Amino acid sequence: MALSLYDASIPGYVNMLKTLAALLEKAEAHAKADGADPQAYLAARIAPDMHPLTNQIQLASDAAKGGAARLAGIAPPSMPDTETTWAEVKDRVAKTLAFVQSVDRAAIDGGDENRTIELKTPNQTFTFTARDFLLQFSLPNLHFHVVMAYALLRQQGVPLGKLDYLTGGGQRLQAA
Repeated sequence: MALSLYDASIPGYVNMLKTLAALLEKAEAHAKADGADPQAYLAARIAPDMHPLTNQIQLASDAAKGGAARLAGIAPPSMPDTETTWAEVKDRVAKTLAFVQSVDRAAIDGGDENRTIELKTPNQTFTFTARDFLLQFSLPNLHFHVVMAYALLRQQGVPLGKLDYLTGGGQRLQAA
């Protein structure tokens, strides 16, 4: 069975963004039930040198929109990392999801999976084939930041479990 780059990327990005949105919804409900302000969660960090929850959400967004855009050969939408409120981070996830879902299948699958994708960072440039970019960098990067958001919310007492991560709150598994 052949698996296209689109099929290996966009559904995975969408799934993780929906999972992130569900984690945020569950955190908000937990805060409301406890009489807490979910805004306080945004500054949570696991270690002093790690990014707080706000940045983990922004980085997950960047991973998904940047990955989809690079694979499609288009520019990702600009999102300047200015979110400071709970409503703004939730909106960022929603906007990212809408962008990823709008990426044209033909733009991703129309190119050679061995085409070059360059990822420039402040310190260096990484060069990948499109296939390797997706499988060795983009998807692992997205998962890392969603896992960090999950861990930070758990640290704050939000009752999340493994299935919340794997299924976005159980909404995508159907019992046989």
